[in-house]
Amino acid sequence: MKPKALVPIETIEQKILLIRGQKVLLDRDLAELYGVSTRDLNKAVSRNLTRFPDDFMIQLSKNEFENLKFHFGTSSWGGTRKLPKAFTEQGIAMLSSILNSERAIQVNIAIIRVFVKLREILSSHKELAQKLSQLERKIENHDEEIKVIFDAIRKLMVQPEPEPKHRKIGFL
Repeated sequence: MKPKALVPIETIEQKILLIRGQKVLLDRDLAELYGVSTRDLNKAVSRNLTRFPDDFMIQLSKNEFENLKFHFGTSSWGGTRKLPKAFTEQGIAMLSSILNSERAIQVNIAIIRVFVKLREILSSHKELAQKLSQLERKIENHDEEIKVIFDAIRKLMVQPEPEPKHRKIGFL
C-alpha cells in the first residue's frame, strides 16, 4: 500500500508558476508547504546564498510582483515588504539541504515528483504534436487526389437528363 502523501500533488501543481520561462515555486508557497514562515525560509536561504545561483533562485522584479498580485488578487499577499523569491526545481532540491527537517525532506520529494510528472506530460505532448505534423504533411499531398475522386463521385451521382421523347412520324 502506498503511503499517504504529506502534501497532495494537486496542491503542489497549483502553486507552480511560469516566470521568465521557468517553472518555479514562490518562497511564500514553499514556506507554507514546509510548514515554516516565509521569513524563516528566506533567512535560511540568505545564510546559504552560494547554494542558490541565478538558475536555482530568481528574485522577482517589482513589475513581475505587481503582475502576480494582479493575477492572484492582493488580499492573499498580506503586508509583503520585500519582493518574493522564486525557486526552480534545482533550487527546491537545494532547499532540502538547508531545511533539515523530516517534513522538508518529504515535501521536497513530493515537489520533485511533481516536476518529473510535468516533464513527462510535456514530453508526451511534444511527441503527439510531432506525429500530428507528420500526418498533416502526408495528407497535404493527397488533397488534390481526394478532390479528383470526390468530383468523379459527384459526376456519377448526377442523374442524366432524360432524352426528349421524339414523336414518331408515320402511322401507328
